[in-house]
Amino acid sequence: MIIPKTAEEIELMRESALIVSKTLGMLAIEVKPGVTSLHLDKLAETFIRDHGAIPGFLGLYDFPNTLCMSPNAQVVHGIPNDTPYEEGDIISIDCGAIKNGFYGDHAYTFAVGEIAPEVEQLLKVTKESLYLGIAQFKKGNRTGDVGYAIQQHCEQHGYGVVRELVGHGLGRTMHEDPEMPNYGRRGRGKKFIEGMTVAIEPMINLGTHRIEQLKDGWTILTRDRKPSAHFEHNVALVNGKPELLSTFGYIYKALGIESDEEEPFRAEALVL
Repeated sequence: MIIPKTAEEIELMRESALIVSKTLGMLAIEVKPGVTSLHLDKLAETFIRDHGAIPGFLGLYDFPNTLCMSPNAQVVHGIPNDTPYEEGDIISIDCGAIKNGFYGDHAYTFAVGEIAPEVEQLLKVTKESLYLGIAQFKKGNRTGDVGYAIQQHCEQHGYGVVRELVGHGLGRTMHEDPEMPNYGRRGRGKKFIEGMTVAIEPMINLGTHRIEQLKDGWTILTRDRKPSAHFEHNVALVNGKPELLSTFGYIYKALGIESDEEEPFRAEALVL
């Protein structure tokens, strides 16, 4: 059952989401050759707690860390470790936080130094597909409309769209209805309703869409071991239109990137 949120609850969710956004922004300048995911994980836990929130992933379904850290061919749910990153790696950082009883949950795939052009293109197209999907999260549409927009854009570039892992509703629990696949048919699936809040998160592979799980019970990676990208935003349906609760603005500020990609999905300008 989809759980719509009141205007007041959406604002509480925005606060949780922005703590995650700020955490990712803090981590952006720390992602570089020689750093370990375990080091970044400890930084994130301290940052989240210092901002009056609780790490949303730590202990969730018995996950052992604050961040899901998934480099290169890992799609999602990678466990932080002591292996240093190398020039040319990519790393998906998925982060959650709980404040005022509500979750924030989003992700960004970072480049470690200079990366191969084909991998840079994968990141670009995956992030583009995220906003194309968000644009379809509107009154009168259904989950299939979002999935179709993401799938079409990525498959036109020859990429594999992961089927087994999907976005989801978000609120007082990490995973609410509805599931938000990154593939689908227009006009199919659950209908969107005013006040609903979701996490839209394309997981797109450079090669095959097929995946495998490691024996650790968590880490998902591409079957052909080619790189995978993952970007995620939290979005509310407000006045029939998608409104971002999260932002990549803190990441862009840290990295000196200029972007207006989020402007169509904001009720007012975001002050960082």
